[in-house]
Amino acid sequence: MKILDKYLLKTFLTTFTMVFVILFFIFILQSVWLFIAELAGKDLDLVMVLKFLLFAMPRIVPLVLPLSVLLASIMTFGNLAENYEFAAMKSAGISLQRAMKSLIIFISLLSIVAFLFANNVIPYAEYKFINFRRNIAQLKPAMAIAEGQFSDVGLFTIKVNKKSGNNGNILTGITIHKKSAMGDGSKTVIRAKNGELISSEKSSTLQLVLNDGYYYEDVTPKNYEDRKKVPFAKSSFKKYIINIDLSKLNAVNVDDASISNTNTMLNLSELTYTLDSLHKNRDTDILSFSENINQRIGIPRNTTVLSPLPKNKTLKPLPNNILSLYKADEQLTILKFAATTVESTMFSIEGTNVELNNKQKNINGHILAFYDKFVIAFACFLMFFIGAPLGAIIRKGGLGLPIVFAVLIFISFHFINTFGKRISQEDQLAPFLGAWMSSLILSPLAILLTYRATNDIGLINLDILMAPLQKIFQKVFPPSK
Repeated sequence: MKILDKYLLKTFLTTFTMVFVILFFIFILQSVWLFIAELAGKDLDLVMVLKFLLFAMPRIVPLVLPLSVLLASIMTFGNLAENYEFAAMKSAGISLQRAMKSLIIFISLLSIVAFLFANNVIPYAEYKFINFRRNIAQLKPAMAIAEGQFSDVGLFTIKVNKKSGNNGNILTGITIHKKSAMGDGSKTVIRAKNGELISSEKSSTLQLVLNDGYYYEDVTPKNYEDRKKVPFAKSSFKKYIINIDLSKLNAVNVDDASISNTNTMLNLSELTYTLDSLHKNRDTDILSFSENINQRIGIPRNTTVLSPLPKNKTLKPLPNNILSLYKADEQLTILKFAATTVESTMFSIEGTNVELNNKQKNINGHILAFYDKFVIAFACFLMFFIGAPLGAIIRKGGLGLPIVFAVLIFISFHFINTFGKRISQEDQLAPFLGAWMSSLILSPLAILLTYRATNDIGLINLDILMAPLQKIFQKVFPPSK
């Protein structure tokens, strides 16, 4: 390795390490801020808090790493251009591509490491992080009830507007959905102005005392037509006590890891296997639904060719109005039955359509997770080939202008990436395009900047803009002879 390569590599690594540590620390503080409600005042020891943060750290790397490469590239090459070191290199016959050679090798190795990290470390950390949060929530039932969102506690889903008290046991603005034990889809909703969680270390029962509220419960009539009216029972109470069995919740091992089915926890081989299963499951549901619909409307499962009629027999022509063959009361019965059948079939189609759409969204999420592992590796390359020529063009180092450019470019990259993944998740765009949208849009920018930096062209060529204006000005105001 030549002295120039060593110098450039050392300069870039020093800047990259400093930027990565600073940005990583900033994003860690953001994570602490996001989860402060789950950590503060919950009587958790230091080891559990450190475990919580340790499992949360790897998910930050896909955000910090590309931004660090971009900012370090702009700062490094900006400093070299600002101090006329690039001018000295070019006078010695060293081009920009030659100067970037050692750094390209380093970025290639960094991209491989980023891919391996995204494929192995991040899924494992996500696996531990989600299970660790769930286990802490079960170990500390009061912690499981978060403000402003629904939280599962036993057979209940509880939402509170505000928590107060030393242990967060005083609740205000309570909404509770009770899960149906029969699985028939009936709903029970309890609302109360305030309440209190009462627990004891000697008891395995958690008491939720509710004050001044209402109790709503769906009533499911036996008659199908009466169900359209959606009847329910309502009662009010001054004080209502709900006992929640904690015998299963308290038997918790914080190192247990039973949740393992989310797409962020899977590596490439596991995602490939899961996607194959999800596609087969969806295809089976479509086939099963089509067969059920055919049977419901009278089409047999296995249709056979009917035997031809004898030559001496002919079918009687049917009247234009088939109902005219029946009596008035029979016609009314037939029409009611047909209307009920159509309504039931449409309801079944709509329900199945929603279920199939949810399954397709789940498939899309797994496909996006599959491509994300490659996107982070390519993002390191992309950000380097944007940052390095941009720094050489603007000829500014330090923490001023480079940070402005880096933030603008990275925000654009992150916004496009998030937008593409969101619309792909909703099945409005192919997952491949959604995952790679940001890279496809910014790749021409990297090529353009590299070309302009190689040929010593500025960031914006004002001559291209000014030349047409000068011609127009000369035609309108010709020079005097």
